[in-house]
Amino acid sequence: MVSKNQIKLITSLHQKKFRTINGLFIAEGAKVIRELLNADFELQHLYVTEALFKDIEAAKRMEISESDLKKISALTVPNNCLAVFKMKAPSEINARGLILALDDIRDPGNLGTIMRLCDWFGIEELICSEQTVDIYNPKVVQATMGSIARVNVSYVNLENFLQDVNLPVFGTFMDGDNIYKSDLPDEGIIIMGNEANGISPNIEAIAKNRLSIPRFGKLQQTESLNVATATAIILSEFRRNAI
Repeated sequence: MVSKNQIKLITSLHQKKFRTINGLFIAEGAKVIRELLNADFELQHLYVTEALFKDIEAAKRMEISESDLKKISALTVPNNCLAVFKMKAPSEINARGLILALDDIRDPGNLGTIMRLCDWFGIEELICSEQTVDIYNPKVVQATMGSIARVNVSYVNLENFLQDVNLPVFGTFMDGDNIYKSDLPDEGIIIMGNEANGISPNIEAIAKNRLSIPRFGKLQQTESLNVATATAIILSEFRRNAI
């Protein structure tokens, strides 16, 4: 049975403030948990409702009821397992190759999906502005489907970072050059902007290379693409160009 103190701690980790204070985060679902274990994230404790993860030492594994899991889960419909992990210390940024930068992405589902795209297209460095949603938000962790274990994510003052790095900077805009007709390099930083407002003015001033995804619809009335969808198209074109 989960104690009241355990419930209090785990539910507090649904909030960024307490994740930061405790240096802990939660992950739910067997696939995500196994990926984190394989990536040497340090397990604090594991809660399961059935015979899962029997390779985990008994001191860190507890079988609980579905009702207890519901009390600690961040999901509307809880899975069959939840783990508490220690956060990893940020790794040094390797400012080489193709890098993705996010300017104030707020939706956890978008960030999680974008991390999966980085994993798929071999983008090892994901640079986030300080206003971007927390990577350890439970909804982000869930949406990554394990890719959180394979992409190095750094939170920085994005304006300062872009000014200091020696790579071409590409911004995505509605009025940019047609990406399908652009000569795209193997190295560079691609900036994706906020869901509602796009790339902020200070960052836009640094993005000397402006790219856009053209609309093909007859009416040309669609205002914009979802940022994760746009990221998939942009990364696909950069990688296709490099083949």
